[in-house]
Amino acid sequence: MDLAVKRTPSPAPLMDPRLEAVLLRHEIETFNVRYAAALDEQRLSDWTDMFTDDALYVVLSRENFDHNMPVGLIYCEGKPMIHDRAFALSETAMFAPRYLRHIIGNLDVLSEEQDGIVKARANYVVLQVLFDRPDATLHQVGAYHDVFRRENGVLKLAERRCVYDNLLVPNALCLPV
Repeated sequence: MDLAVKRTPSPAPLMDPRLEAVLLRHEIETFNVRYAAALDEQRLSDWTDMFTDDALYVVLSRENFDHNMPVGLIYCEGKPMIHDRAFALSETAMFAPRYLRHIIGNLDVLSEEQDGIVKARANYVVLQVLFDRPDATLHQVGAYHDVFRRENGVLKLAERRCVYDNLLVPNALCLPV
């Protein structure tokens, strides 16, 4: 006769909500650092992998955003459209060579919902240096309005609306923001 007592594992202790918030904020900030690096280094295939299969990626003016008008300079519904944009830019598009630098800051985690959806907002600045010019120019200033979702434990963008404040976008908007 087996006298061993069977014990059920005790549930994991609950984490302090403040610590959970700090960890989530750090995870999103790390995501944004990798996002900026992928674009700055023109690793567009890595950029594409940062989105869910059903993602929405839009670059639109603040005026259109404020009036709830979805039309933007770039509008991609789903990862296949995002992939097509990246492929076209890396393989077929012709534009003046340039360096970009994305600076992302002032992250605000707006909500974390029961289903794992996380909503956040962050400001961004994109600087541009054309190979034939000695100076950097301010290419775009705006805010990311994001919806994140986990896929296999990895945080990905289900939606990124890049809302730019510039009245005009100088030159062509060829690379993603």
